[in-house]
Amino acid sequence: MNKRTFLKNLALSGIASTASFQLLAKTIDAYADIPAVDLASDEDFWMKIREGYRLKPDYINLENGYYCFVPQQTLENYIKHIKEINYQGSYYFRTVQWENKDKMVSKLAKHFGGSPEEVAITRNATESLDIIISGFPWEKGDEAIYAAQDYGSIKNMFELTSRRHGTVNRIVNIPNHPESDEEIVKIYENAIRPNTKLIMVSHMINITGQILPVKKIIDMAHSHGVEVMLDGAHCIAHFDFKIDETGCDYYACSLHKWLSVPLGAGLLYVKKDKISKIWPMMAPYELDQLTVKNISHIGTQPVATILAINDALDYYDMVGAQRKEARLRYLQTYWTEQVRGIPGINVNTPKDPARACGIANVGLDKLNPLELADTLMDRFGIYTVGIDNFGVHGCRITPNIYTTTRELDLFVNALKTLA
Repeated sequence: MNKRTFLKNLALSGIASTASFQLLAKTIDAYADIPAVDLASDEDFWMKIREGYRLKPDYINLENGYYCFVPQQTLENYIKHIKEINYQGSYYFRTVQWENKDKMVSKLAKHFGGSPEEVAITRNATESLDIIISGFPWEKGDEAIYAAQDYGSIKNMFELTSRRHGTVNRIVNIPNHPESDEEIVKIYENAIRPNTKLIMVSHMINITGQILPVKKIIDMAHSHGVEVMLDGAHCIAHFDFKIDETGCDYYACSLHKWLSVPLGAGLLYVKKDKISKIWPMMAPYELDQLTVKNISHIGTQPVATILAINDALDYYDMVGAQRKEARLRYLQTYWTEQVRGIPGINVNTPKDPARACGIANVGLDKLNPLELADTLMDRFGIYTVGIDNFGVHGCRITPNIYTTTRELDLFVNALKTLA
């Protein structure tokens, strides 16, 4: 095997060939016949998964939403990628980096939907969304719709667009506890005007974990001739779905969140017939390409991180998409069901399991969210993040698959004590 062939194969070797991965995979295989819903509450099984994570003993981490750090099986291979790229230097970049990146794109598309021509690797969801907002063919008087509960910097990008192009932004409010899908769809529909060109919708609202009925919203918007961009920062590898089956025109995600890719990897999906209308934020090597490569060039990228996408996907496949979704939803409902209805405790996430998965938000009457976050950390050794705006007043709670019910019991007892 020549060196070039070796470097190409490096992208596909993944962690599946490593001893630690094979040992864990063998352990997981023993549970193959147990339904995902039943396995979700099997603490012995998930303790075996937990062993692959290096966890700080100083506190219980219930803030995985910002960054789901990498399990050791993936981390070990990522470090190998860094060393190999550093060893190869320019030779790697000038020979096989693009072929290997294409392989990662194809694998992402196969897992999460869309064709390789429609999927690009970016650095995070923010960059993916900004590529679309900044490159959209805005004209003065055009209108965009987004929610007050959407991500802050993306709302600011719409504001900058308004200042630059003279566009109008219509901001809607999403209730924490909607009565039906139709209620949410109507909120967006009522904001549409003749000049509305684009609606941004959070597939999962990052501050509450509420999953919105995006397919119904998109069908409604398309019936009015309006395009839809989904902010799916928290969705890929969190719950099981296909991007293209939502019917959206644009989709963005951060792969460093629930897929547990090392920092520096995001995903952008653009429906093929929409690619040519988006003006590139940065000029590609080759102009006027017919694929999403035409709008997703960002210069030299952290190629070791791109190779690690393969490792993260191998790990995700080993755990299993349905198992992971069931575990995350189980953990969320495990603790929220114990505190819903208790005087002084307010769960800001819908109770319906179909409207949420692993993320939820909880507040106390006696403490503002920032005080609650500080108190949980200082008195109980539980790390969370406080959210105090846009109708959401509480701490976002994001356990991961390694989180134990014992840790959540400590969190529930802390809430009850403070309430």
